[in-house]
Amino acid sequence: MPKDSGIGASSKRREDVRFLTGKGRYTADIDLRGQAYVAFARSTVAHGRINGIDTSAAEEMPGVLAVFTGEDFVEVGSNPAGWLIHSKDGSPMKEPKRPVLAHGKVRHVGDAYAAVVAETPMQAKDAVEAIEADIEDLPAVLDMASAVADNGNRVHDEIDDNICFDWGWIEDNKAAVDEAFASAPHVTTLELINNRLSPNPMEPRASIGDYNPGTEDYTLYTTSQNPHVHRLLIGAFVMGIPEHKLTVIAPDVGGGFGSKIYHYGEEALVLAASRKLGRPVKWVCDRSEAFMTDAHGRDHVTKIELATDKEGNFLALRTETLANMGAYLSNFSTSVPTFLHGTLMAGPYKTPLVYVNVKAVFTNTVPVDAYRGAGRPEATYSLERVIDKCADELGIDKSEIRRKNFISPDAFPYTTPVGLIYDTGNYGATLDKLTELGDLAGFAARRAESEKNGKLRGLGLSTWIEACGIAPSHLVGQLGARVGLYDAATVRVNATGNISVLTGAHSHGQSHETVFAQVVSDMLGIPEESVEIVHGDTSKIPFGMGSYGSRSLAVCGTAIVKATEKIIAKCKKIAAHQMEASVEDIVFENGAFTVAGTDKSTSFGDIALSAYVPHNYPLEELEPGLEECSFYDPANFTYPAGAYACEVEVDPGTGRVEVASFTCADDFGNVINPMVVEGQVHGGVVQGIGQALLEGVVHDADGQLLTGSYMDYAMPRSNDVPMVTVDHSCQTPCTHNPLGVKGCGEAGAIGTPPAVVNAVIDALKSGGHAVDHIDMPLTPQKVWAAMSGSRMAAE
Repeated sequence: MPKDSGIGASSKRREDVRFLTGKGRYTADIDLRGQAYVAFARSTVAHGRINGIDTSAAEEMPGVLAVFTGEDFVEVGSNPAGWLIHSKDGSPMKEPKRPVLAHGKVRHVGDAYAAVVAETPMQAKDAVEAIEADIEDLPAVLDMASAVADNGNRVHDEIDDNICFDWGWIEDNKAAVDEAFASAPHVTTLELINNRLSPNPMEPRASIGDYNPGTEDYTLYTTSQNPHVHRLLIGAFVMGIPEHKLTVIAPDVGGGFGSKIYHYGEEALVLAASRKLGRPVKWVCDRSEAFMTDAHGRDHVTKIELATDKEGNFLALRTETLANMGAYLSNFSTSVPTFLHGTLMAGPYKTPLVYVNVKAVFTNTVPVDAYRGAGRPEATYSLERVIDKCADELGIDKSEIRRKNFISPDAFPYTTPVGLIYDTGNYGATLDKLTELGDLAGFAARRAESEKNGKLRGLGLSTWIEACGIAPSHLVGQLGARVGLYDAATVRVNATGNISVLTGAHSHGQSHETVFAQVVSDMLGIPEESVEIVHGDTSKIPFGMGSYGSRSLAVCGTAIVKATEKIIAKCKKIAAHQMEASVEDIVFENGAFTVAGTDKSTSFGDIALSAYVPHNYPLEELEPGLEECSFYDPANFTYPAGAYACEVEVDPGTGRVEVASFTCADDFGNVINPMVVEGQVHGGVVQGIGQALLEGVVHDADGQLLTGSYMDYAMPRSNDVPMVTVDHSCQTPCTHNPLGVKGCGEAGAIGTPPAVVNAVIDALKSGGHAVDHIDMPLTPQKVWAAMSGSRMAAE
């Protein structure tokens, strides 16, 4: 029987009541008394030298209160990258300054070089048009291979080339890997592109800065996935504001997918403008700005090689990747192609030798950073595509080549050749479940039916693994992380027994208010509606590292568990005193404290009241009140895994691809709310299909953004996506967090693109087309051209 509440129940999302009735409160909804508005002058060229900026006409425009340029921020600090990566020769990465407003040069289309504050949004925008900027157009650095080869044309003049770092992992493996390839019976090679994506959350970014001259306190309202990190970056590195003088508040946030993790210059600007003017200053991004300012995702060019014996047993894997950083280093950008990508190249397979080389490259494009999955989709795509190609070359079934190379269930904990330790998993079980749910045995009949209708049908598989809940801090610190990756929670029991949980996680669609309440409700035996989740305000929360990388439940949820355990421990002491028993004899179950072996019992609510009315209370041992805080630093990553199957139909006359069915069999460890998990997987699959078939940021030869609106950037629509079958019954619980959870938010975006592309290639091969690969997105034009090319080659 399904549970009605608590852990394992499909409790309805309490957030949806306000969201579906229009009662959500987003940053753009907030209007402070006397607020002004800011608009930005943004570069229309990808690369240019700023020879001068004339703001005099703008300053005389109606309603204008102030105009800022990069000159106003020359002495201000730089927004840093959160990970210091070293090249394989031991040298540190090159880290040019990222200014609040461009100074000296503009480095991508959309790079802000001036800002106008005015009484109304339109007055600010009109005044921006009056700014005259003398910007000398320079050749744009766009193609990564050319950027690496040409030191003469540099994105940043102060560094000697366009390479941020040249990273090798694990460098000690390289000689053995090269030797294995030299002697391998079979080598499969594939060159591929992981296309650049725009994150496009439903809510664009927005910020309000409010400086109080009486107290010298700053308040920033902003669309943030991690308010405490924003406070740290702005306070300590960019503006020099003492942390206790800066409050960051993130109200409801309408999606992020990674793009709202980072600090952007607009946030510092509204704070600086508020201080100068003595009144609040507000900025709301429009969609056109979002396309050319929000951090993009992916954008890798990779050569991957897989060495096997003649039976398809993996012997070694080798990759070389060019990873686009864009014009500046965004906060998580350097970790994505390295420790979130390179360390996952082993996948769920027992490949004995792996070597990964990544060159991170500066170009005159929007900065690139973590986008849903962040490095793991890039690793999985390369790996699952080369495995499919290898299977074709060796004539081995796609399921069987994967199955024979899986890490066996009895091998855990398993140390991979790229340095991770997988604690649990059963990859064969998820593939078995996929085979059953997806009716893979019936595929041949479905293919024949499609052929009768003039369509080519293909089946694509993807068996994937990811690393979530990045940790522990002492390890990632050795790898270059400049921040801790723990989290914190406070559980406050009020006198009447209801609960406030203050968490460092921030929800932007993950259902924290529902799921965290389920955990506490289950532990304390109280109704879920008695638990309030408080987040998004640095003045209320002790500290937190935010929500990204599927860490919320595994890390933040564990902090909540540990704080709740402290509450229970204190309550046991109070109950023992009141019932004249030893603490060791107190049993807590279903919301009641009982003396073991007796009928003496008292409720959680009664003990909560006693904590605040301590007339019968061991004051000599315990303080009044019932509130506990816990910080939790995980011992390891968590490792969700799964197996996905995609079936497509391809129209040979037009190249149009239709996703006919999609099936997911996932291992997320223990599942707290099955309905929420299913929704997270659905969303990820949709984004994965978007990357595979539709989405892609495109620039012209001068660096102009050609996909700067929804007229040109194709987002998936309902008719692009079939009903998705989702299963998460193959559970191998995580061994190092008390909930046994692994993370689910990014799975669909990781496992889906290779499954879709593998299915399309399989469909084309079934029609006699000798096509080994097509780069994403697989638009009808690309698919049709590939089929036409294979026909011409055959002729």
